[in-house]
Amino acid sequence: MFENAVKLNQRIAVYVPATDNVNEAADNSAMVDKCAALLSELFGGATIQPGRGAWLSDVAGLVLEDTTIVYAYCTEDGLRDHAADVERFALDMKAAMHQEAVSVEVNNALYIF
Repeated sequence: MFENAVKLNQRIAVYVPATDNVNEAADNSAMVDKCAALLSELFGGATIQPGRGAWLSDVAGLVLEDTTIVYAYCTEDGLRDHAADVERFALDMKAAMHQEAVSVEVNNALYIF
């Protein structure tokens, strides 16, 4: 089946928050573009999907926010070779957007940094 296709059976997604300083609304478009560019560079392309999230902050209580999920499909080798690059991006994003935590999803498992 699909013998002429490339099989990309791994999925990695970065959840880009839309808040700054824990609970202040922020324009996340530059960070979304940066994330999409990174995933495209590492894996050949990316998809940007809007979302709505909720989480319980130690500082602000319940935070409801629009979020953006940027994801890419890749091979097992690609994921192994570049997972550290995505982790580094997530940690930099966390600092830049003053987040308590940020999330990266890999194959339906959520990693919270």
